[in-house]
Amino acid sequence: MVFEEKDVKQIERNGLTLEKVKAQIALIKAGMPYSNLVEVASVSNGIRTIKPSKEQDYINLYENARNSLSIVKFVPASGLATRMFKFLFRFLKNYDLEKESINAYINRNKDNELKVFLVGLEKLPFFEEVVHKLHEVIPNFNDLSYDEKRVEFVKTMLDEDRLNYSFFPKGLLPYHRYKKHVSTAFEEHLFEAALYASSNNKAKLHFTISERHNHRFDEEFRYIEEDVEEQTKAKFDISFSYQKKSTETVALTADNEIFRKADGSLVFRPSGHGALIENLNDLEGDLVFIKNIDNVVVSKHKEKVSYYKKILAGVLLETQAQVFNYLHQLDKEPLSDKEQEVIVDFLAKKLNLSVTPDYKKYTQEFKIEYLKEKLNRPIRVCGMVKNEGEPGGGPFWVENANGDVSLQIVESAQIDIKNKQQKEIAKRATHFNPVDLVCGVKNYKGEAFDLTKFVDSKAAFITEKNQNGIDIKALELPGLWNGSMAYWNTVFVEVPLLTFNPVKTVNDLLKMPHQVAHDE
Repeated sequence: MVFEEKDVKQIERNGLTLEKVKAQIALIKAGMPYSNLVEVASVSNGIRTIKPSKEQDYINLYENARNSLSIVKFVPASGLATRMFKFLFRFLKNYDLEKESINAYINRNKDNELKVFLVGLEKLPFFEEVVHKLHEVIPNFNDLSYDEKRVEFVKTMLDEDRLNYSFFPKGLLPYHRYKKHVSTAFEEHLFEAALYASSNNKAKLHFTISERHNHRFDEEFRYIEEDVEEQTKAKFDISFSYQKKSTETVALTADNEIFRKADGSLVFRPSGHGALIENLNDLEGDLVFIKNIDNVVVSKHKEKVSYYKKILAGVLLETQAQVFNYLHQLDKEPLSDKEQEVIVDFLAKKLNLSVTPDYKKYTQEFKIEYLKEKLNRPIRVCGMVKNEGEPGGGPFWVENANGDVSLQIVESAQIDIKNKQQKEIAKRATHFNPVDLVCGVKNYKGEAFDLTKFVDSKAAFITEKNQNGIDIKALELPGLWNGSMAYWNTVFVEVPLLTFNPVKTVNDLLKMPHQVAHDE
């Protein structure tokens, strides 16, 4: 493919190089390999369960250490709320008020989502705001028929010249209606952080957001800061970053030609949440909690959620202490075969890492080097919940191109469902990934890891989109908790389903974890 001088200048303005773009094109053309699933990770086979009698021990381990640690809560928060309202946009497009009732429309289309929405309307956190806006834009609203009122309610939520909720960042959409105020997901994350991700009564949070929404998040924080600090008795250090332009990828047509805009310029697309490994790498901290923006609960459930976050943090600190101890031993003195076997056993039983069969043939020097390489990596402890049909990646044992088998979080797009064996393994999954991570990102010498060095670039995705009526292909980088953490040391721990309460559609706001008691 020939690039003109103007193309090269555009590539460089994006923080990329011509070589990187050519490499992207080669990957898109070649297609990405699927993950090679060996078996599902399950309880006692890659997923740990913590005995109730041990839970408090892990909490105490974390609580005793937290004031000596630099702690950050990392929240991917760039997504818009658009998908939450997909079924409502469909309703507005297809429903004809003059031809049938809403009830007839629901029955004809078996639209259970719309039925649930209309039944629960008054329990929505923004119900009162929508009604207030309705009376503002439609003075005779009370004179409308039942169906007309429902149509106008939905229009008022979504129309660009009314409340325009679908173009809110998810983090700033009203989520929970308390007695005295309505909170956003952004606000709920602050309250959570004060409970489990603070040190010396200071909570540091980092949100990755869309650059165009920066001022809106700033405004929201200024609006709630005083109240939240008064209620939590904590101070907050909030920072934001954007997905870097240098992580964007070029797009190709279905015929593998470079896709260009009408003016001839190249089209670069965001490369998915895997790009955020760069943002995570820029953070300074000993311990990082990672949780998605839409996974929050109302205040009465926060202590329970916090309880399990502290357990995961305790597991991380225990694992990290043992890893650091072994690395210091390997640095100081030659270890006997028996002492080395203890480390090999730890790798297998605690870090779920297979040791190459050739290990015993290695020289002593190479054995030490091998063990150090296996141990000296970032560590992540990931909560896993039982699979009850929710969408999301799952925990599997995966074999890479070198023949190494390790625990990985695998998305459905990474699985070759045309392969009968792979499909069968995927169907047997018992747990899925709620994006509930605690990460140790410094090595045993207290130095920050370069997290970009632990990415499996072959775990990327090819996405197919339609832009301006043209089918295009683009590259998505390995997911943040998928291929971007492929070479981290990984521990999976089973946690209760109550810790996972995402808001994927507006109807999720009607579920128990998002409903507030009358006296709150």
